Amino acid sequence: MCHARRVTSEPVHPAHAAGGDPAALARIVARQRAEMERLRDLAATSAVQERAKGVLMAVTGCSPQAAHEELLRRAMDGNRTLLEQCWLTLGALPPPQERPDGASPAVAERPAAGCWSVAPAGTVELANVLGHIGRDLVRVGTPHELARCLLDHIAPETGADAVVLYERLPEAGLELIGHAGVDPAFAAQWRYVPPLTAVAPLDALRSGEPRWLEDLAGDSDRYLIIGESPERWPSRAWLPVPGGDASHVALGVWRGRGGTFAPRERRLLRAVARLCAGRLRAFDFVQEHGGGAVARTVQAVFDALPGAAILLTPLRAASGQVEDYLIEAATSEAVDVFGRSGREMAGRRVLESCPAVAGEPLWQGCLQALETGAPFEGGPFVCQEVVGEMPVTATYSVRAAPLGEGLLVTWLRYDPADRQEQRLADVQRLGNLGWANWNLLTREVSWSEQTYAVLGRPPAEQPLGLERLPDLALPEDAGPLTHAIAEIVRHARPFDVPFRIDTPEGVRHLRLVAEAVRAPDGTAVEVHGFVQDLTRQRSAELALVESERAMLLQRGILQAERALAARLQYALLPMPTKPMRRAGLRVEVAYLPAQSGIHVGGDWFSAVELPDDDALFVVGDVAGHGVDAVATMAQLRFTAKGMVSTGSSLTEVLAGLNYLLLHSRDSQSTATMVLARYDPERHVLAWAQAGHLPPLLVRRGEARCLDRPGGMLLGASADPDFEAAELRLEPGDRLLLYTDGLVERPGESLDAGMDRLADAVRAQGCGTSGSLDALLATMLADEGRDDVCVLDIRVPLEDVTDVADAQDTDD
Repeated sequence: MCHARRVTSEPVHPAHAAGGDPAALARIVARQRAEMERLRDLAATSAVQERAKGVLMAVTGCSPQAAHEELLRRAMDGNRTLLEQCWLTLGALPPPQERPDGASPAVAERPAAGCWSVAPAGTVELANVLGHIGRDLVRVGTPHELARCLLDHIAPETGADAVVLYERLPEAGLELIGHAGVDPAFAAQWRYVPPLTAVAPLDALRSGEPRWLEDLAGDSDRYLIIGESPERWPSRAWLPVPGGDASHVALGVWRGRGGTFAPRERRLLRAVARLCAGRLRAFDFVQEHGGGAVARTVQAVFDALPGAAILLTPLRAASGQVEDYLIEAATSEAVDVFGRSGREMAGRRVLESCPAVAGEPLWQGCLQALETGAPFEGGPFVCQEVVGEMPVTATYSVRAAPLGEGLLVTWLRYDPADRQEQRLADVQRLGNLGWANWNLLTREVSWSEQTYAVLGRPPAEQPLGLERLPDLALPEDAGPLTHAIAEIVRHARPFDVPFRIDTPEGVRHLRLVAEAVRAPDGTAVEVHGFVQDLTRQRSAELALVESERAMLLQRGILQAERALAARLQYALLPMPTKPMRRAGLRVEVAYLPAQSGIHVGGDWFSAVELPDDDALFVVGDVAGHGVDAVATMAQLRFTAKGMVSTGSSLTEVLAGLNYLLLHSRDSQSTATMVLARYDPERHVLAWAQAGHLPPLLVRRGEARCLDRPGGMLLGASADPDFEAAELRLEPGDRLLLYTDGLVERPGESLDAGMDRLADAVRAQGCGTSGSLDALLATMLADEGRDDVCVLDIRVPLEDVTDVADAQDTDD
């Protein structure tokens, strides 16, 4: 009823002829415009008159009746209206020097009897201050605004930091009705003050005299100081606001500094309290008609209620006719045309909040409810509101029920039917489904628009009967669908059947779900359900199946390649079953494939005796995996052995292998390698490397990596520079040649891995103690490693006969 919208109050089905008569509508508009002008003039006159009376009361201390008579006399003497005289009184109080006769404004005009004769000393100065306050009070609309206006004006004059207004309740307690300068938490905590005897504002109201609290320690013994931190405002004044026979509002002025109020400050505050009386009397007009505690109780209940509701009190003319309604309380969801809601609407009139309801059926229904005592149920009426600057039409129903001498009015908004239909259409579109209904008795068939789209049929065609749906399915799916339809028609058995149809865009995968409505005898009389397009889901499922098939095929190919590479590697690189003896050295070999993946790596070794009785030891690592890596490994292995056997130096061998990798058509790999040649007569090991990890030497319990001679990765440069180094071996020495898989760990540097290898070898001791298998178990505890190849070369302390002779070679 009081929402922020233009209420037309037109019923959904027009019931009165005046709604279409332009002349009648024009008369209604004219009547409402005249009523609004009359109310505006009346409100303006009443508000300004009360303020002008307050100024006279504040300046002279006269009674309200004497102030009213003085205003009437001045208006009559000056041939002015009462409103004009009130404005002159509020805004035209000139100082003494501005008057040509030098007289004080206090004696410029002869006052009425009982008002005043001569202004006391200091009155003119106070009048200037009060004149400014009076002019600003014209724009004050609430007690909170009143408190803020007072604080703005008296703070420079008195040093005030806060202003509060407390009203005496019927049960003798106090309620905070206005405040300025205090925080909201304080206002909420001290909104109500119980009816205690030792409360300064209550004492001021009872006695009718101000209470000046200027000594915090002494005042705390006499009164309950409002506020949890009294020292925040050590100096306070409580002044009763005149209100006829008794004062009902106490004005509190609080200062953040201590000290007493000066005589001038006391006179000013007394005058301000009298000045507030006129404005508060205008507020009291609402309270006199507002039901007092009952309205506050209802408002408290309304604050906790959902929905839109207001409590109205009829305002009657002298004849008893209802002229308007006063809004006593309103819920938070009740909004008027000016955007006010809830408590903001309380105290205002209906024609002010919703002027368009005057003379409408809703207005007449409220009058009828007051006269008969029976609730009024207003049929649905159309209301046009503005949402986001766009006009939106909504439908409401209103109920007005008598409550005591007033009316409780509630209203309900209905969602339009087309909005519900739109929601259903959106659900069908988003779910890619449509509903259908088949009446088996009347043979009526109805489909939603989305059903036509799912089935690929033009909307202009008639919907198909239930028995004809199998005609749309592919031949291989028609049989199950026909059987399901027969079962639901004969035995009312629901079904959920997938089927496919052929459309110009391709085959669609659909799903039909249906259930039957049974007659009392159990037979099916109606079938309803939905058809859903599952093409996207089915396509995703088929794509997943194809992907799984491709993965299995690829895995089989890779496993076959691994098996082939493993057989090829075993044929090209046979593993000895026991330690070997080469040029008087004991040699043990270990090769472990990678633990992850299905490819065979390119790690390899060679340990052979040369024709001149020297021994050749090689460990290499070809980048990559699989058959290509094994082929490159074999090429490097046999080429290195052939070149060394024909007299090439170690650096020449590395240069030749580098050239081989760079110019091989079938290989674009790179490789690392370390090769060593041992001279048993001199006990000297000459070695060179190409981007490989250095050998580890264990001698007399100490383990260290040999300093690497220069040499870069094979296959990386066309002009590499390789260097060689020599090492004299001593009895009991142990030398390890290895690939990076032995020392690599995720998240660990190679230097840390080689230190870990040195520690593990050092822990095994010197000479022949410590097996290669135990070393590998220590180093390769983690999973996910790469290929590992190790040559464990030991110089015996004496002749050893439990090793293979020269015929048990790996070549």
